[in-house]
Amino acid sequence: MCGITFRPSGRRSKRLHRLFASAGLAALVLSATPGAGSALEFPQFAVRAPGDTLFAVGAAGPTPAWIEFCTQLPKECAHNPSEPDTIVLDQATWKLIVDVNEQVNKEIVPVTDQDHWGVADRWDYPDDGMGDCEDIQLLKRRRLTQAGLPQRALRMTVVIDELGAGHAVLMARTDRGDYILDNKRNAVLPWQQTGYRYVKREGSDSVDWVWLGNQAAPVATATK
Repeated sequence: MCGITFRPSGRRSKRLHRLFASAGLAALVLSATPGAGSALEFPQFAVRAPGDTLFAVGAAGPTPAWIEFCTQLPKECAHNPSEPDTIVLDQATWKLIVDVNEQVNKEIVPVTDQDHWGVADRWDYPDDGMGDCEDIQLLKRRRLTQAGLPQRALRMTVVIDELGAGHAVLMARTDRGDYILDNKRNAVLPWQQTGYRYVKREGSDSVDWVWLGNQAAPVATATK
């Protein structure tokens, strides 16, 4: 998924860019954008404002690699309607989210699926300490659910990044809006501050994915 170029038509190109092959580049993209705020800054507002939450606008198909991942690990993709679909955000929960985001970013060496597995796209846990964007987000989700957060509120999400390439992030759906955990930065940002265009994510009401309408974040703060 990471580094796949999107054509202007919106269809995915098969050409992979090795964005995270070197440790130097990995360190660069993990640096937060000036003015983006501290990774530990707790959102200081009580209720959601219009635009804080990304709503689905239709059905979407998952990537073939996601289907294969779910076939191998069906429990990781199961839908539990008894779980809440949003996280009640307080200071302790916020610290847990940002800590997990930063810890996993530091632990996992970014590497493309082509270099790692010899295939264009594979979703899996980075148990050997290496992985690309979706593998890193899957590990974050596993740690957050193990800490007690509802998986139904932690949605794998496909975006188009600042380079026009396909990228996977983890969306934490909270009572204060949708926040993005990303391997490109340690700061956990509201979706509007990432600079990404949002294509699709796991649905909250079933195992099906939902279309996000290619909505663009109004504030471009993503770094190269």
